[in-house]
Amino acid sequence: MDKQSKIYIAGHRGMVGSAIHRTLLAQGYQNIITRTSSELDLRSQQAVEDFFAEEKPDFVFLAAAKVGGIVANNTYRADFIYENLMIEANVIHQAYANNVEKLMFLGSSCIYPKLAPQPLVEDYLLTGPLEETNEPYAIAKIAGIKLCEAYRDQYGCNFISVMPTNLYGYGDNYDLNNSHVLPALIRKFHDAKQNDQPSVNAWGTGSPKREFLFADDLAEACVYLMNNYNGRELINVGTGEDLSIKELTELVAKTIGFEGEITWDTSKPDGTPRKLMDVSKLHSQGWKHKVELSQGIELAFKDFLANQVEYTN
Repeated sequence: MDKQSKIYIAGHRGMVGSAIHRTLLAQGYQNIITRTSSELDLRSQQAVEDFFAEEKPDFVFLAAAKVGGIVANNTYRADFIYENLMIEANVIHQAYANNVEKLMFLGSSCIYPKLAPQPLVEDYLLTGPLEETNEPYAIAKIAGIKLCEAYRDQYGCNFISVMPTNLYGYGDNYDLNNSHVLPALIRKFHDAKQNDQPSVNAWGTGSPKREFLFADDLAEACVYLMNNYNGRELINVGTGEDLSIKELTELVAKTIGFEGEITWDTSKPDGTPRKLMDVSKLHSQGWKHKVELSQGIELAFKDFLANQVEYTN
């Protein structure tokens, strides 16, 4: 990408898209196109066709998606598969139809089989059953990967797929009904401390292991890969390090200064036992994360405190 290249970020107000936007601006990219969901409904084939015909972007970061945690994924199963399929199909097809130079599709680590060997190597895709609670979302993301591969195979499009691990950071979702585990813990412990609660109840057993990447690190990786990676195969983006949910919970409590008891509701689902990305391919491309988890949680918590009225309404 040149500094004057016309770059479209689909989903620029989400946590990932906004991080990509910040990173591009910080690196001197000046010709960035954005549209809010009210201005452009990416689920509408006609709206996306009209947008691409008018704007003719050179590069596309496809970060728009309907996302959520275990509860949201399991409750709104039809919405998660339908809306994500529509977004991906419309944007990827119009990128081909309008001769976009390069497109990056952002997927999710949930594309891998529930019981795949750890760490997760890119070749494990489609080698076993998915985690049931987020299967519709995962299938939609797998379809996005296969769309990129198919348009590359048939039309020679330079469409690449990036699979981030679990993300957190600025502008995260702190709604306790549909947020991911790390922001949910930040909100729970903050509320408990504010209200002098003696204990906080966490979901599951605490035994599953997870990997977490700061969203601004992902954004830097995305810009780097857009400029340096042209492979057909998907590429994992993560830290290559994980910890148990129990360890994460204790780390968040310590960061926030909650000194009460942590209890565990074992009637709630754990999800996949372990999810750690193999990032050797990413490292061989010359990129490694910068923000370690303890530092990232502090940054995310400061952002939450600065914006909690907005985040919790």
